[in-house]
This record gives sequence, structure tokens and C-alpha cells, in this order.
Amino acid sequence: MPDLYGVLGVSPGASDDEIKRAYRQRARELHPDTNDGDPVAEARFKEVTLAYEILKDPERRARYDRYGPEGVFGPGARGAPGGNPFDFEGGLGDIFEAFFGSMGGMSQRGRRQGPPPGADVEVALQLEFAESAFGAQKDLSVRLPVRCDTCDGSGARPGTQPIRCPDCEGTGEIRRIRQSLLGQVVTAGVCSKCQGLGEMIPTPCTDCRGEGRRTEDQHLVVDIPAGVDHGSTQRQAGRGAAGPRGGATGSLFVHLAVKPDERFDREGDDLHSRLEVAMTQAALGFDATVETLEEPKDLHIAPGTQSGTVLRIKGAGVPHLRGRGRGDLFVHVEVQTPKGLDARQEQLIRDLAQERGEPVDAGRERVLSRLRSAFS
Repeated sequence: MPDLYGVLGVSPGASDDEIKRAYRQRARELHPDTNDGDPVAEARFKEVTLAYEILKDPERRARYDRYGPEGVFGPGARGAPGGNPFDFEGGLGDIFEAFFGSMGGMSQRGRRQGPPPGADVEVALQLEFAESAFGAQKDLSVRLPVRCDTCDGSGARPGTQPIRCPDCEGTGEIRRIRQSLLGQVVTAGVCSKCQGLGEMIPTPCTDCRGEGRRTEDQHLVVDIPAGVDHGSTQRQAGRGAAGPRGGATGSLFVHLAVKPDERFDREGDDLHSRLEVAMTQAALGFDATVETLEEPKDLHIAPGTQSGTVLRIKGAGVPHLRGRGRGDLFVHVEVQTPKGLDARQEQLIRDLAQERGEPVDAGRERVLSRLRSAFS
């Protein structure tokens, strides 16, 4: 059994206010709602809650100070004799609400106010490479629940109105009081009669059968902004499924797939392309014409350009998705070695190699020399 004062992080001489402040701080830190259901945090939350329940009561605190854990958990003491003192009856949400009341809105946790919202809808959309770069308007056909025009989403037949649920009196929940280790605890659950909506429809709409919505094929036009990339998702608020009985409409999530362009590779907002140049062009230089996302552009290849050289065309990439400007186009030069030379072309290159003092393979001259030697 841990030290109750140590659990709260206070000294044995702490005042009631110090104990109360310490508990509130620790409980907020360890509450399951802020720790994604972490079982360790949940166990520690139980500890600090029980420690506070004991130490805030002058009589029980006095017994604990005098006799230790046996004074509050032993036979005849208020607690759970013979069992784990940290096993609570009821859920953690009930314990938290019992201590904190409406502080921070926690007492409303789990309460359903009015009709639930509609579901989010997900669709896949394929774009051409240029559409992803410059944006586009795309048509979509989606089958989803939409608000019923006949009853305007109320679910009630025209000329009639929903009525308040008699069981929950319009709150959408049923509250019960029960006894636990901590005293009276108020619990709340969804009203089974109205399914948490707080109202009932005695005369349902004949078109939607009281649902307040109907499933129909919808034609949607989606605006795709310039600069989107493959695998990104666009959220269209309020274009998903309509909620029942006038509930809020969900969102439409459009997952984008961009067709590749054989001319370009994309990295962020920059584009990369390849330019094949002949050996003579790379050696002597020339003005090349390269493809861009828009019109072709002239690019000067300087004399002596080596294979692997990267040349930049500023602002010829993809427009920035958020903000002004564009990325750049990087052209990767690939110098091609000539193949299939005829005798004259080969001799010209041999002469160049000899002039530059660059050793080369003897080639066909060596073969002819060997044949002459074989027949002489």
C-alpha cells in the first residue's frame, strides 16, 4: 500500500486546501481522457483519487495518520476489507464527475446533445499531372445520405412536429444515482427510447420514414487547388453525409492519386527532367529546347558540359500549394557516346584522340592487321 501523502505529492502536515489543489492537479494529469486510455495512468488516477477521498475526510485522515492503511482499509473500516483498496465500483468517468462536478465541462463527457452528425465520406480521385500542378475542377458522383426535402430534415410528416421524449424529458440521457466506495455517484446513459435524440416522432415523414434524410446519387464539383501532390487528401467540410433528423453534415475527404508524367519526376515543388545530348554537342556547346509544364524553353549547353551536369530553370516547377511562387525545373544532362560509326566517322574520332594524346583501342585496324598476318 503506497503512502497516501506521497501519492498526492504533499507532506503529512499539508492543509486541506493544499491536498485539494494537489489532487486536482494530479487528477487532471492522469485522467484517462488525456492519456489515451494508458493503463498505467489509469491505475495512478485511481490511486490519487482514493488518496484524496481518504485525506479530505478529517476522521478517516486521523485514523490513517494514527494507524496507517489498516485504520481505513482494515476490518470495520470504510473501504474494501480483504481486497484491493484501489478497486472501484463504477467507471473512471463516474469517479471524476463525482469529485469535479461540472469543472472544465467534464460532467458533460459522453452526453449526446441533439441529433448526431452525419458520417464523413471518403472518395478517390485521379488527376493528370498538369491538373495537380495548376489545379482543376473535377466532377464526382457520390451516393450518400442527403437532407429530406419533404420534411426539411426533421423526420416528421409535414404539418406535424417531433415531441419531447417522455423518458429523458428531452435530455437524450437517463441519469441514475447509485452507491459506491466513494458515496453517491451519478451515472448517465443514452436514453433507449429516443436513442439519445431527446425527441420522438409520432407521425414520421413518409418519404424518409422519420430518418430526416434519404440516400441519393449526388453530383459534386470539387475544386482542386494548384500544387497538390500524389497521396494528399482534400477535406471538403459540410459535403459528406447528412445527419439524421437535422444533424450536422459530415465532411467529404477526397484522396488524390496523380498520374505520373514520363517527362518529369517531382520532388516537393521542384521538377527533374533528363536531356540527352551528343558527345559533339556537349564538347562544342549548343542551344537546346527542353520540355516544361507549359511551353518549351531554350536552354544553353555550354562547351565542355559533362554528363551528370544539372542545369536549373528557375520558376518552371510546380506552384506552391500554400503561398506564392513556384518550384524550379532541374535538367539533368546525359552525354551520349556515339555508336554504329562508319569508317570515316571512326577515323575522325581516332584523329581527334591522337591529336589530344588520348590512347584508344586499335579497333578494326588491329583486326585487319591480324587477318593480313594470317594469310601472308
